[in-house]
Amino acid sequence: MRAPEIDAYADLLLDYCVRAEPGDVVGLHVETPALPLARALVQGVLTRDAIPRLHLAYPEWTQDLVAHAGDRFLAAEPEIDLYEIRRTDAWIRVAAPTNGRALQDADPKVLGRIEARLRPVAEHRVAHTRWVGTLFPTDSGAQEAGMSLDAFERFVFGAMHLDRPDPVAAWHEVEARQARLIERLAAADEVRIRTERSDLRLRVGGRTWINSAGRRNMPSGEVFTGPIEDSAEGVIHFDVPSHVSGRVVRGVTLRFEAGTVVEATAEQGQDLLDERLASDDGARRLGELGIGTNDAIARAIGSTLYDEKIGGTVHLALGRSYAESGGTNQSRIHWDLIADLRAGGELSLDGAPFQVDGRFVDEA
Repeated sequence: MRAPEIDAYADLLLDYCVRAEPGDVVGLHVETPALPLARALVQGVLTRDAIPRLHLAYPEWTQDLVAHAGDRFLAAEPEIDLYEIRRTDAWIRVAAPTNGRALQDADPKVLGRIEARLRPVAEHRVAHTRWVGTLFPTDSGAQEAGMSLDAFERFVFGAMHLDRPDPVAAWHEVEARQARLIERLAAADEVRIRTERSDLRLRVGGRTWINSAGRRNMPSGEVFTGPIEDSAEGVIHFDVPSHVSGRVVRGVTLRFEAGTVVEATAEQGQDLLDERLASDDGARRLGELGIGTNDAIARAIGSTLYDEKIGGTVHLALGRSYAESGGTNQSRIHWDLIADLRAGGELSLDGAPFQVDGRFVDEA
């Protein structure tokens, strides 16, 4: 990216996503391939009369933790991390992977322990800071997407509406559009998802729909809620590949009874699917139903951050619910699986079509 684009990226993260204010302590957690953005963010925090706290991670950081961390580290309370996050007002995470398969051979048990160790830090961050996560375009990301780096940068830029004269205004438009969708969704009890290979019913009555318009993820563009935990009945097929810790799972089909997965198959990655479902009791129930609305993301690129926002898709997460949605499911995992409804799919609310072939009926 050129310098003006980097500056625009930093401004969007600081002004719109976390709304940095004078005197704020702003945590910047940036992977080193995104150093140009790290510098722009530090400069931006300082010019806003706020206090930057920069943390850099090299690309092999998580690999080294998995390979070399001992029980003393894995069992230790994250006291310093907790001390810092409790004094942080805004928090920005910039991922910049250099190898999308780096963790494919990592021990999932160790990965789980690392995640569990930092869970209190993550929970405080989510509840008490203004935070956002984003993905900086790298050669690895471009290769995963099947694009040149220049094309991938343009794709990323467009997905964040940074190609618009006023990106902040563009995100406010997204927020207003999604608020109109939520008016319909909030009045519904039963959601039904149908494709050639899917027919799933679940209930959402009384749950809260969240308008995700770039405050927590950048890019964003989705509305989501926590379905009633024992309500899912039927079968759903996910045709968008899922990337988990450097491994790919394709063609997942799940059958639900009384909200629980009773049958699960994958065309690729059956062992990983079985492993994730065996994580704990909550892993076989749904923690999220999300509907993607970002039409600037027209195809999957191998990143859940982007793929779940594709306009005309729906995603269901196995495992942990987001408390803000009213969901109560607890699990170590939160695994988003995505189905494309743009070619023969329908999403209906209490029997009435809400989205057909990826287009909302009221907007057709």
